[in-house]
Amino acid sequence: MKRIFYVEDDLSLINGLSFAIKKQGYEIDIARTSSEAENLWMNGKYDLVILDVSLPDGSGCDLCKKIRQNSKVPIIFLTAADEETDIIMGLDIGGDDYITKPFKLAVFLSKVNALLRRSENFNQTDTELSSNGIRIQLLEHEVYKDDVLIDLTASEYKLLCLFMENPNIVLSSEQILSRLWDCEEDYIDNSTLTVYIRRLRIKIENDPGNPQKIVTVRRFGYKWNKTE
Repeated sequence: MKRIFYVEDDLSLINGLSFAIKKQGYEIDIARTSSEAENLWMNGKYDLVILDVSLPDGSGCDLCKKIRQNSKVPIIFLTAADEETDIIMGLDIGGDDYITKPFKLAVFLSKVNALLRRSENFNQTDTELSSNGIRIQLLEHEVYKDDVLIDLTASEYKLLCLFMENPNIVLSSEQILSRLWDCEEDYIDNSTLTVYIRRLRIKIENDPGNPQKIVTVRRFGYKWNKTE
């Protein structure tokens, strides 16, 4: 049975979501403070984490960073912090989705189920991706360029994985957005995607101004131009 770790201090929301999640057939553990969450996380094994940003003794963002130090478990931010900068930061530090309050329960449960399915598929893949001088160690969440470790944000990492898992296939902006981020399109849109791709090119291309790995296919999208 899948286990979900939910960090939230609002008791009424905890009661409602716990009931709904259990009806889906999942187990759920609850933490209401940052310190309680850290203790539970160290002693438990979970398939999905749901984090509020504002906690009585800390931040869900800090918890996300700590989890990402040694785990690739899917993370959903469920929070009232709805500024564009909050959402972008949540995704960049390792969140897989960002849902703002108030929200529709059916949509929330659909995203939970989708992330759990996506995680199962991910765990069935190979543990390494390699081409064009770029190597990704999937279990360690590490990326190497010409055998030198490079530092990517969580969003850049997910974007690179998607490209390398689909070599020489043109992916439209809409396909990339739908497969990587389920947030409101007003925040994660084509312009934001362009920024992520530019930042990723700076880190992996030999000549970012003339990219050879992630190439733009005019009017259609982008592709990983696998040459080796």
